[in-house]
Amino acid sequence: MEFSCPRCQAPTDGEFYAPCTTCRSDLATKFSGLGRDVEVAEYEPKMNVTPNAVALKDD
Repeated sequence: MEFSCPRCQAPTDGEFYAPCTTCRSDLATKFSGLGRDVEVAEYEPKMNVTPNAVALKDD
């Protein structure tokens, strides 16, 4: 399929409508970032359910 690149308007062809190869490589170098470690709090489930009578039954 032939179309104009949506970024630079240069004529290009491809299977899908997307930026041309040059624009894709420019975007990849511009927006390639390094991963970072994010501190996340320990998961604590909510205790919104009360124990049932069978669990509290004394023998």
